[in-house]
Amino acid sequence: MTAMIVLGIETSCDETAAAIVTDAREIRADVVLSQLDDHTPYGGVVPEIAARAHLEHLDGLIRRALEESGLGLGDIDAVAATGGPGLIGGVIVGVMTAKAIAAARGLPFVAVNHLEGHALTARLTDDVPFPYLLLLVSGGHCQLLVVEGVGRYRRLGTTIDDAVGEAFDKTAKLLGLGYPGGPLLEKAAAQATNPGRFDLPRPMVGRPGCDFSFSGLKTAVRRHVEELGGPLSVEDRADLAAAFQNTVAEVMADRCARAMRQFKDLHPQGGALVVAGGVAANKALRARLQRLADREGMPFVAPPLRLCTDNAAMIAWAGIERLRLGQTDPLDFAPRPRWPLDPTAKPAIGKAGVGSGVKA
Repeated sequence: MTAMIVLGIETSCDETAAAIVTDAREIRADVVLSQLDDHTPYGGVVPEIAARAHLEHLDGLIRRALEESGLGLGDIDAVAATGGPGLIGGVIVGVMTAKAIAAARGLPFVAVNHLEGHALTARLTDDVPFPYLLLLVSGGHCQLLVVEGVGRYRRLGTTIDDAVGEAFDKTAKLLGLGYPGGPLLEKAAAQATNPGRFDLPRPMVGRPGCDFSFSGLKTAVRRHVEELGGPLSVEDRADLAAAFQNTVAEVMADRCARAMRQFKDLHPQGGALVVAGGVAANKALRARLQRLADREGMPFVAPPLRLCTDNAAMIAWAGIERLRLGQTDPLDFAPRPRWPLDPTAKPAIGKAGVGSGVKA
């Protein structure tokens, strides 16, 4: 039987990406163009700059993916593109390009939820069976979900304020480490000589439920920076970075432990703990979750680092998962800036009593 071959396109934020993936879990090509240099001067992603960069580079990346795979458009069986959530200008670029290819070649079109791309990556890399418990952590998202099938997600917890990736970026900025904050903060933390030097609060640890909070942790880092006064030394930055990173890992482990108990009640037959999203590339977090999973007797799965950050291979694979179920989208699909995996979940309630501003 001939393998299904899908072209995936990802343009939801500041990476332009194209990939060729087969239903035999073979990644024939996976190309990503970072816009880091375009956004670094602004200390964050500028939506208009991101959209223009996607428009300028996407066609070339698709050609490159086809060349690397040794295939042509005539060999492609379907086109999948991120349909949301994300920066709407960028999402539109990817969706319109995918629609054009699908229409011109008479191919099925699949609009993929970007979060579902992350959620299903472990099935591409490790063939993880349903159900499993997912910790989805990135710059815009921080959620614990039970993954029961394609399109079947039950949210157990989310952040009541900042996403963890956003907290990494803002903390790195406070420490003068630059952008993007996650990798730079992890690098600084590795140089710490006294990681226990600073005492930071552990928001939500020990509390009922599985929700997260990170704004108070950032405030505590700022207070330490102000107390140190003047330019921070290399040692100050490293020790504070390590304290922040270790605290986040401990908070994550506490929340995941509670989610594991709920997961086992829902699915006594068990399942894996999976971590996905850009923050899943953090080695300290991976190590802490591995220890937790070992203690709880659950398999632990973390995708390769290159498939944790935004990429088109995960979008192609999510498209394959949906195509296997006979699901496609019409060419009048409207891109979505917000697209929750569990639309029945209630908004997280923050300290002010209002729903959080988490992108979903």
